[in-house]
Formats: sequence, structure tokens, C-alpha cells
Amino acid sequence: MSDDSSSAPQTFARLIELRGHIIDSGIFSRVLGTLTDDERVAYVIEEFDSGHTKTEVSYARLRVESPDPGALDEVLDALRALGAEVIADSDAALEPAPADGIVPDQFYATTNFPTDVRLAGQWVPVDLPEMDCAIVVDGGAAKTIAFYDVKAGDPIVVGHEGVRIHRTERSRKREVFEFMASTVSSEKPRHALLGEVARELLGVLAAGKRVLLVGGPAIIHTGAGPYLEELIREGYVTALFAGNALATHDIESQFFGTSLGIQLDDAFPAEEGHVHHLRTVNRIRAAGGIRPAIEAGLLRSGVMYEAYTKHIPVVLAGSIRDDGPLPDVIPDVVECQRAMRRYVPEIGMALLVCTLLHSIAVGNLLPATCKTICVDINPASVIKLTDRGTHQSLGIVMDASSFLRELSLAIAAARAA
Repeated sequence: MSDDSSSAPQTFARLIELRGHIIDSGIFSRVLGTLTDDERVAYVIEEFDSGHTKTEVSYARLRVESPDPGALDEVLDALRALGAEVIADSDAALEPAPADGIVPDQFYATTNFPTDVRLAGQWVPVDLPEMDCAIVVDGGAAKTIAFYDVKAGDPIVVGHEGVRIHRTERSRKREVFEFMASTVSSEKPRHALLGEVARELLGVLAAGKRVLLVGGPAIIHTGAGPYLEELIREGYVTALFAGNALATHDIESQFFGTSLGIQLDDAFPAEEGHVHHLRTVNRIRAAGGIRPAIEAGLLRSGVMYEAYTKHIPVVLAGSIRDDGPLPDVIPDVVECQRAMRRYVPEIGMALLVCTLLHSIAVGNLLPATCKTICVDINPASVIKLTDRGTHQSLGIVMDASSFLRELSLAIAAARAA
């Protein structure tokens, strides 16, 4: 009888490693789930150390095997995205951009997690982690880049080899905050939750980072403008992103006492109130903008007054439905993104308050390490942000007025503690 063992199919294998708090953060279970669900591969846990104390990190080394090298590569790509490191990984592959604004077809699509690429045998951190971008290499450095900023010939990372990401792990200190970030409900214990948000906010400011508020016009409609004014005036909100509506209705409230024609003191429609916001836009345009209006004494209070007199970064992003718009509004959405990106490295916390589209837009720009709190009276809006990829977002189902009022009280209590 002949020995046909030489005809046995060849098996391809690679080793992967996992390090950190991989158990309680769920990384290890997600890796095992990916390997178990794919029938094309097999795996062996060669080494596992769970650590002996709460603060010690865990370590796992797994051998992943498959008779199909293509299937093995696909699974390794999925494992890299979960935070696994492929041992003896090759350098990242680079291809030149074929034209301005166009990346190679197989470009690596980024996440917002901290990312490294392997260049000349060394792991190099990618600057400015942001989801849905490409990675461009310049000498020995790498950074994320939006498509429209790509120039012909730029070396762009393609494929997944030589790329590793660092999944954000659950905090070992802020367990109440982190637990609440995993659920969206109107029945959360708000006092404890907002107290934790306030402490985090003060910690961000103490670390020299900015607290960004991304706001919608509901802040003004619900009468919450004065709370936001105070937060800016007292230095607790140190950057403001919004659209034409928040700025216009805020200034309208200063000129006419209305917001979109509704009296803020009694909630009744004002006579001819439906044109108040248009008259507001016209006055500011005649003055040459918000800052000239302040300098001329035309605008003397309000959210925009406080933001401009505190000289904090303000980006007003335009949309196709804008009235006017105000001269300060940037009508080109690409320029809006560029304007916001300039401040992203300075932001340590983002409060996204009652503005679904602006929240998603800004959430797409933020790294996973940025504490992000999304507030909306509609639970679906809060969930939408996480579904779009901003997994670090803490969702709070709450109206704008209650949130800003209670946050102000929580900050005062945290400072007094």
C-alpha cells in the first residue's frame, strides 16, 4: 500500500498576541467569537495569563490555522481590527495616490482608535486617529488624511498587513461612567451620571484640554440658552460647534425675546414672530458679522456673545436649508470639516446636545479616546451616533434644558467637594 501522506493539504498558520485588560474589556471574547464563527480557520491558545491582580494586564498568544491562505488573511484582518497583533507582521504596503483627491482602490480604511503602522521594521503611531479616512506616510511619519486632501503620488497605506490598532479598554477607575456608556435609557440614575460627567469635565480642563459643546437650536428653543451662556462664561465649555440655526435663534432671542418667533418668557407666538430670525440675520449681515455686531454694541448678551468675548474656538457649519445665513457660517462643508479638524487635537471631552446631524459629523472626527456625551430627548438619536461608529459615546436621553441646568449644578457640586 502506497503512502499518500504527501498529498495531505498544506496548512498555513500565523501567531497573534493580545495584551492589556483584554478580558473585562471584552476584546478576548470578541477575538474568540470571530475565530469560532469562521469555519475556514482553526485556532489553538498556546499561552494565556489572566494576571493575578486587578491592575495587572493579561496576555494571550494564539495560533490561527487554515488550509486556505486567503481565508487566513481575511480572518487576520478582522483580528487586527479587534486589537490583535500579528507576530512578525510585515511592513505596511504603500501605493501612490493615482490623482488628487483619489486613493488607491485597496486603501486601508481607518477607525478612530489609536493606530500604528509598521514602517522599515518599526511600529509608528498614526497621528490624528479618525474614522473613515486613509493613512498617508511622509518620511518616517504617518497620519490620517481625508480623501479631498490627498495629492497625486502621496504614499497611501493599502491592505491590513503592517497595521495594528489599540482598542480603548474599559477604565479601571470610572466604572459608573463606563457602565452607563454601554446602555441608552431614559431611566438612568441622572444624579450619579451627571456627577460623573462633571468630574470628568473638570479633569479634562485640568489636563489642559478643551471641552467642546456641539449644540442644536433646541438649546435656545427650550430656554436653555442662559445655562450654556454661564458654562461658557465660567470657562467650563471652551469650544463651540454649531450651525446657522443655534447662532441665529440665540441672537434673535437677544434682539426680540423670541426663538423662531416664539416668546421665550411665555411660550406664545409673537406677532410677526415668524420673520424675527430673518430680521436677525439681516441685522448681523449689515453689521458685517457677529464680532463686529458685538464691537458696535448691537449684540450685548447671549451664547454667541459669550463665546466670542471669551475668544473660544467657534465653528458654525452651514447646510442647504439655512436662512441667510449669518456671515460667520461656513457654507462649504469640506471647509467646515477642515475648520473643525483644526481643533480636534485640543478636545478632551465633547458634549453633543440635541443636534443629530452635527453630532454625527463631529463624532466622525473624534478619536476614540475623547470622552463623548450625546444628549437628546429622542433615544433613537442617541443610539444613531453609536451605530455610526462613535462607540465611545455615552448616551443620555434628556432634554437640552434639563441637561445643561443639571450639569451646571453638578459642576458646582464637584468643585465644592
